[in-house]
Amino acid sequence: MDNLRDNMPFSLFIVAIALIATTSLAKAEQQIEQPPHVTFQYSQVTGIGEEPGVTRRDPSDVIRVGETYYVYYSKVVLSDVPGEYRRLYPSGYIATLWYATSEDVGHTWTEGGEALGVGDEGSFDDFAIFTPTILFHDGRYWLYYTAVQAPFEDRLITQQRLNDPTAIGVAVADSPDGPFRRISNDPVVVPGTEEDDFDSYRVDDARMLIRDGKVWLYYKGRSLIHGSGGPRRTQMGVAIADNPQGPFTKANEGRPVQDSGHEVQIWRYGQGVLSLVSNTGPNGRTLQYAPDGLGFEVLVRNLERQPAAPGLYRPELTDPTAAIDLQNAWGISMGRRSSDVFLQRFEMEIPEQLLPSIE
Repeated sequence: MDNLRDNMPFSLFIVAIALIATTSLAKAEQQIEQPPHVTFQYSQVTGIGEEPGVTRRDPSDVIRVGETYYVYYSKVVLSDVPGEYRRLYPSGYIATLWYATSEDVGHTWTEGGEALGVGDEGSFDDFAIFTPTILFHDGRYWLYYTAVQAPFEDRLITQQRLNDPTAIGVAVADSPDGPFRRISNDPVVVPGTEEDDFDSYRVDDARMLIRDGKVWLYYKGRSLIHGSGGPRRTQMGVAIADNPQGPFTKANEGRPVQDSGHEVQIWRYGQGVLSLVSNTGPNGRTLQYAPDGLGFEVLVRNLERQPAAPGLYRPELTDPTAAIDLQNAWGISMGRRSSDVFLQRFEMEIPEQLLPSIE
């Protein structure tokens, strides 16, 4: 400042000081007025990250057992795929379920092997299983998954009917490492029976919640009437059961609880449910909240850089008294390079100002 004063007339010095003060004030006001927003950051992981010719995708929510973190996911090794089905790579429609563990809060992972393979020939899950999620309840670990049956084509056939609907199944184990076994050869959630049901073609991508002593299964649905445009019109529904193995009854009179989002990410917040909605549909790229778990309303719009197919670390899934620290949340999501899909770590911060009161 002394050098500035020594090298200009006094009048110009006063003008310069005024300009500096005005600029500083404007910057301060801009910082003060900048609204809080949800932020995401990403980092690479070892063990389940990028690997040529291997796809790992659709991570479950992350659970912690003791000091060990677990994640389950769809895995496909391209060299193991029969030639006639390589066109499906890197989708999950040729996958089985695998799992990995971490001792350092999700930065370094060790693949533990296949958690569950396809079902017996002729069963609803005898071609591929994918999009797993995990729930700890009644002292056991419940692994939910989506499945397709052989022969699988993934395309429309005559009169808008489709020959590859999906269904949701469940397997159970006494340990998070398995072995997991199916409790039935039948699915626990199936597509709607009426053609114009929002989920008449696909039910997929389960996420679990214990609420009021019952098991809530959130899932995404696609309708037959939308044909090949269905992925852009995905909606989210809920099915509820008294216990993890079902039977599950579709809630909300079978209607969707969200009109947008190609992926499902929910978690408990107070007595209600928060949801991170992906970038499809009229209310995509939003953070939503439902006090009753059904009536979702938008809290934040236009989310930027949100994770693909995220699986949050949800301590509530193994400890009912725990909750996510939303100023320091993390999880595993999908990334893609060339023709391979891999898993990566993300961190999420939701400022308290954006969240509803839970008092």
